[in-house]
Amino acid sequence: MTDIAAPAPTPARTGFRITGWHVLAGMVLFFTIIISVDVLFMTMAFRSFSGEVASNPYEAGLAYNKTLAEERAQAALGWSTSLRRPSERAVEVTILDRAGRPVSGLAGQVQFERPATRNGSHTLAIKGDSDGIYRATVPEPSGAWDVRFTLTAPDGTPFRVEQRLVWP
Repeated sequence: MTDIAAPAPTPARTGFRITGWHVLAGMVLFFTIIISVDVLFMTMAFRSFSGEVASNPYEAGLAYNKTLAEERAQAALGWSTSLRRPSERAVEVTILDRAGRPVSGLAGQVQFERPATRNGSHTLAIKGDSDGIYRATVPEPSGAWDVRFTLTAPDGTPFRVEQRLVWP
């Protein structure tokens, strides 16, 4: 008698089985969610700040040659400057001519602006002492501020001193 082995029973298909359609649907769903979240974040970011700093960027670009000419005229004056904080609520700039003598009698203004936004900007009028020191009181001494002194030289040349200062 010959022993013939009976064929092994095949296991019954029970439960879930991943097919190609499942993988395709999962990938499409994944990328749909990622793209939707990216579009949402970009829309929220653009609505809060468009990235435009100047209200007239085209005109400002055209006037850039004037800005360069003003910087050359300022450099031709040969004045040296030092900007410092003598106290927590004060900022001052000292201006010396080529010979190291104080430059006094200039009038102008000082602007305080936040580096990332125009909110909270302050502009104050200033006039210097006879010792060539121009002082301003800091409106809100906390955080980072771009401090810009804009003075007018006797010949009408605009003279600018700008620096970022950080208060604790």
